[in-house]
Amino acid sequence: MMQIVRLQGTDKRLYQLVAPLVMSPEVLKQNYNYPFRTSEDFEWFVALENKNVIGFIPVEYKKNECVINNYYIKGKSEETLRMLLEKIVEVMDQDKYLTAVSFLEDKAVFGEFGFSEEKVWTRYVRMKKDK
Repeated sequence: MMQIVRLQGTDKRLYQLVAPLVMSPEVLKQNYNYPFRTSEDFEWFVALENKNVIGFIPVEYKKNECVINNYYIKGKSEETLRMLLEKIVEVMDQDKYLTAVSFLEDKAVFGEFGFSEEKVWTRYVRMKKDK
């Protein structure tokens, strides 16, 4: 059974859960070798199955928006991505815009949660959640 946990960007448990992944060549390759980052301005949504991390999405809190960027989903599972996005949309502050830089291949899943395309690059799509 999948479980979604929310962790602040500097939480010790976050480092224990995701450090082995964010330094993994396989995970970095899926992220086009772009490094993951965090700070106290981030909240991480981590998907666990049998105590193993199967995906995570960090959300950066800015003044007027929350930004999803640089996430990982094991095996590119749409089910895992849906579960994480469902939790994020459920708990987000409605006064802030929710934006995402998603992988091109995940555009349809983000669309299911009310995200609209704003700009398309070769590998990514910037999307904004409709209010």
